[in-house]
Amino acid sequence: MNHPLSASATAQVGLTGRRPESAALARVLDRARTGTSAVLVVRGEAGIGKTALLEAADTTGLRVTTVTGVESEMELPYASLHQLCATILDPLSQLPAPQSEALSVAFGLRTGPPPERFMVGLAVLSLLSAAAADRPLACFVDDAQWIDHASLQALAFVARRLQAEPVALIFAVREPSYPPVLPGLAELVVPGLSDADARTLLTSVVGPLDPLVRDRLVAEAHGNPLALLMLPRTLAPAEPGGGFWHPEGRSATSHLENAYRQQIQALPPDTRRLLLIAATDPTGDAGLLWRAVEAEGIPADAAGPAEAAGLVDFGARVRFRHQLARTAVYRGATVTQRRAAHLALAQATDPERDPDRRAWHRARAATQPDESIAADLEHSAQRAHSRGGAAASAVFLRWATDLTPDPVRRVARALSAAEAAFEVGAIDRTHNLLAVAEIGPTDDLQCARIERLRARLVSTQVRDGGTAHRLLDAAGRMAPYDAALARDTLLEALGAAIFAGRLGPGEVEVARAVRSGPPAADPPRQVDVLLDSITARIIDGHATDVGALQYTLRMLCRHHGTDAEQPADWLWLTCPVTPEPLAPELWDDAAWHELTSTAVGIVRRAGTLSVLPIALSYQANYLLHTGDFATAAALIDEATAISEATYHTPLMYTSLLLSAWRAREPESLEAIEAGVGEARHRGEGRALALAEYAAAVLHNGRGRYDAAQAAATRACAYEDLGIFGWALAELVEAAARNGDRDAAAAALDQLVPRTRASATTWARGVEARSRALLADGPAADLLFAEAVEHLERCRITIHLARTRLVYGEWLRRQNRRQDSRAQLRAAHEVFARAGADGFAERARRELTATGETVRKRHESPLAELTSQEAQIAWLARDGHSNPEIAAQLFISPRTVEWHLGHVFAKLGVSSRRHLPAALPATRSPEPA
Repeated sequence: MNHPLSASATAQVGLTGRRPESAALARVLDRARTGTSAVLVVRGEAGIGKTALLEAADTTGLRVTTVTGVESEMELPYASLHQLCATILDPLSQLPAPQSEALSVAFGLRTGPPPERFMVGLAVLSLLSAAAADRPLACFVDDAQWIDHASLQALAFVARRLQAEPVALIFAVREPSYPPVLPGLAELVVPGLSDADARTLLTSVVGPLDPLVRDRLVAEAHGNPLALLMLPRTLAPAEPGGGFWHPEGRSATSHLENAYRQQIQALPPDTRRLLLIAATDPTGDAGLLWRAVEAEGIPADAAGPAEAAGLVDFGARVRFRHQLARTAVYRGATVTQRRAAHLALAQATDPERDPDRRAWHRARAATQPDESIAADLEHSAQRAHSRGGAAASAVFLRWATDLTPDPVRRVARALSAAEAAFEVGAIDRTHNLLAVAEIGPTDDLQCARIERLRARLVSTQVRDGGTAHRLLDAAGRMAPYDAALARDTLLEALGAAIFAGRLGPGEVEVARAVRSGPPAADPPRQVDVLLDSITARIIDGHATDVGALQYTLRMLCRHHGTDAEQPADWLWLTCPVTPEPLAPELWDDAAWHELTSTAVGIVRRAGTLSVLPIALSYQANYLLHTGDFATAAALIDEATAISEATYHTPLMYTSLLLSAWRAREPESLEAIEAGVGEARHRGEGRALALAEYAAAVLHNGRGRYDAAQAAATRACAYEDLGIFGWALAELVEAAARNGDRDAAAAALDQLVPRTRASATTWARGVEARSRALLADGPAADLLFAEAVEHLERCRITIHLARTRLVYGEWLRRQNRRQDSRAQLRAAHEVFARAGADGFAERARRELTATGETVRKRHESPLAELTSQEAQIAWLARDGHSNPEIAAQLFISPRTVEWHLGHVFAKLGVSSRRHLPAALPATRSPEPA
């Protein structure tokens, strides 16, 4: 039986029983019409009706753009994204220059350095917003599981940042998909039809059937509409009325492919050949198809039977009515027939205009290794990488490896392919390519690169101390051949040891191995200076000449990523070591401020979103210590959003510190317990120390000094760079207030040499406060006053408040109530304004004990702003335009405008010119 259906008929009958799903799509499109963004992922098995739902959606009043993914091993970076945006590129020149350049290079419209992949995403977000300015926009991405990796990442980023644009972004994804496609977005799961709806659909298409046959067809289809349309075609003429049909217990997808295969086999030979060539080219390029068909001597009228059978549309683009039909054509052909089809397409492809597609088809047509094809694929990999298509580059290199006849070149290409695969997170493929490289004739440098990559592979699963040793071994093998790469690898090894901390091999052991490695270049690179100074600090301890470390900090502040090294690459390499631990290790708040703000600025300008969450988290950590919890929270939220959009695990440790300072229980305790468990699981001793330090802060704030002492003691069990000194200060306070003077004195003995070596105002203030906690009478008074004086001259406002708190507590115990109130009021004001609830309550209790009534602090309207609204408010107050704010926060200008409307309403102002009066003069206190 044969029941050809037109596309419109298929869509119409495919909507039987789909009223709830149609309504859900309508609501999404209505939101775009009313000026609000909406994103939806429609999920379901093959043939369930996802495409029919998209095609039947009412797009009246909307501008529509579409793209359909095609199953293929050919990976052309941003090909699907370019197709989706092809009709809305007019505003491209109006985008901020970095965005316009990134998208132009990605689409091959101009040449330039490889665009950062998520700068492309930001550019698409701005482009969609601009395209929807005059008319709401609906973007449909069908078969999203098959669009190229670069396009999918960019669209995932856009989907998570759309907020106030009149844009509806709707994806259709075939399930099951692995790895999961577009997780975490709003979704609509399309179920199978009910038996009643299935019978209605079957009758409307086939006509009357014997009830037994009809029920068996319904049972075999499992509610799949396309199966209901296709299964009757597999019946012999007598079967519909005879009742003796015995179906096989196969899946609906299997039945569908079989039905299409039978339909294809019934077509004329020339039509089958034409269909195979069409199915072999995933781009749907009609011009290419007809050139190949003509060269093969296939008559043009061979297309007629395929179109009449409802299998394919031969229009401006070649489009199979369903991807299963295309799959059935390709899989139903022999290997020889497939190779012939690829060869025909390769010969019909212009080598100048489309060398990458030609190289891919040549590769698929090859029957044996061929250096000319492998070289073409290698060039395609380079072009893909230059457009920001790391995933495509990795695929081309893998094909080049397979087709390389010379063993030496094969090793080189396999290693490059493995490194490219690792870059895009294709871990299994990386392992396989490394195995290919290892069995070939490798030189010593290649062996070292293999060893380095293996160490990195292990670190993706377990960040234990073994990573440091593996990187050390790799650096040792590299040293005679590439000293610069060896020293870069040594810095990675040192960073791994620092992260592993107490759970690893020991920083000193690794640092000694680093010191015995190749010397720095002349003149030294920034990485060289950093490596040598950190190594000296670890080996020689805090007593070493701090001048080298201070010089390193000054150098980093002056030249952060401005020399020959790429700023983003340099920051990525050094982030495990600096700026996070180095400035706090020296108690240098000025350098900490400069490093973190400069790092964020560099990465924002470069658009390196893969690094930005790290830089944002470090800046948030600094801001916590200035008492600016609101901005710190906003940065943490931004870092988390970017990490999720880029499929990276969000950094949890700064948010854990924020939770400890806020002391909102039980959430804070639960977060710390989770942090301890995660740190142990990942083998990150440094993170474990940070979690214990956070617990000490939490418990000191709440006045639970025994718990604080226990946590601080655990934090001090290992000298973690940049944490140990902080933890010692917590231990002095906790032990002193807990009555354990011996433990407090021992901690002070360890703290003082470190603070004196640094000799900054922050270090001097912390030392004086710690000494005062163990002193009595006039000596304590002088030390507390000295601590306040020092800390008033630096940016670390939260510790100034803590010093005033303990000073006020001491003064009250000396019955100097008037003096104590002055210190306690100042401390309480800082804690309450920042949101340090534990310390604020501790200060309030002390003030109450002096006889003072603490009025409930009037909440500023600023407290009503969300973290993102607060960021936008500050930036607008500082004179940044909406496009500038949008570029910095990775949202669209329209979303900025939308948020500013909420900001104005909450602050009681009508325009941005009123913001300076409505907001405090500074976000965080500056040193006196």
